[in-house]
Formats: sequence, C-alpha cells, structure tokens
Amino acid sequence: MTNNTIDSELWDAVVSDNSRAFVVLYNRHWKKLFKTVFFYLKNETVAEEITHDVFVALWTRRKHLKIQNFANYIHITARYQVFKHLKAAKINCVEYIDQLADTDTVAVYNTADNKLDYEDLELELAQILRTLPRRCQEIFWLSRVENLSNEEIANKLNISKRTVENQITFALRFLRMSYPKFAVASLLFVMHLLPIK
Repeated sequence: MTNNTIDSELWDAVVSDNSRAFVVLYNRHWKKLFKTVFFYLKNETVAEEITHDVFVALWTRRKHLKIQNFANYIHITARYQVFKHLKAAKINCVEYIDQLADTDTVAVYNTADNKLDYEDLELELAQILRTLPRRCQEIFWLSRVENLSNEEIANKLNISKRTVENQITFALRFLRMSYPKFAVASLLFVMHLLPIK
C-alpha cells in the first residue's frame, strides 16, 4: 500500500485486516477531519477526541461497514458526533442550525449505517429552518430534534405554552406548504428517529 493508492482500494484492504492500509487512510484524512470538527467546537481537546473516536470506530467496525466514499463517510460521521456533543452541552440550537446549513450537502451511500440518513435529513432540515423566524426555528428544533415537550420548551425560553404550540403549528404548516416532499417523508423520519448512541 502506498500514498498513491485510492481510498476505496485502501478501505477494501482495511476490511481484510490490513492495518498498514488503515494507517495510510488515517494519515491522509486525520488533519482535515480534525479541522472540520474544530471549526464547530472551537475546542482542540474535544476535536482531537472526536476525530480519534471516528477512526477507532472505523477500525472496530470495518467488517460491517460498506463505505463507497471514505472521505464523505468520515466527514458525516464526525459531524454527527459534533451534533451529539453540542446537544449534550446544550449549545444554542439556532447557532448550530446556522453553521450546519452553511456546509455543503454530501451524498453518502452506506447500507450499514442508518445514522447517515439521519445526518442528511438533519442538514436538509437545518437549511429549511433558516427561512423561518429565529424564535420559530429554535422552538421547532427543540421540539422535533431535541424532543422536548411543549411545556419544557416554554420553561426553557420563558414563554407561554400556547406560544410554543402556535410556533410549532406555524413551522409545520410552512413545511407542508413549501416543501411537501420533505414534509411528508423526510420530516417524519427526523421527528421520530432517535440519534444512535
């Protein structure tokens, strides 16, 4: 295995337990992946941990992953881990929506990991939500992505429960009217799919 070998060939070798091929992939992609994670988190230690965890998971699960595009796969996997970290840290979800929607949409095909479907839908939802008023964005995100109840959202934002209900109704109506295909299929998926631990 050399530095000129393409990613797909290297990954095939990794699946066959070739650790040298894995080292080549690691050296080729680690720095760029770290920079992507650091861009969102602004924390070097956490960014290093997440980047490291992505590669550890790749090696551990190599027999079960069918990766068509290695660079895209690790990028989306890392972004998913960033989302989990931000959610756990209770980072302002509107700021995250803004950052997420500014990234490029990437098509990834991997039959082994449903979480990538979640990631693509999360990105699409973030892009759509940016067209709503900021408070409406925040309420909808807290309700449908973070799975908070209307009462919890009202308490968190110091607003009435009726306001929360009205904003969610407005957002759903907007999605149904403006993005019918997304509202019928993808949105339902995002609403009910819990992030994979």
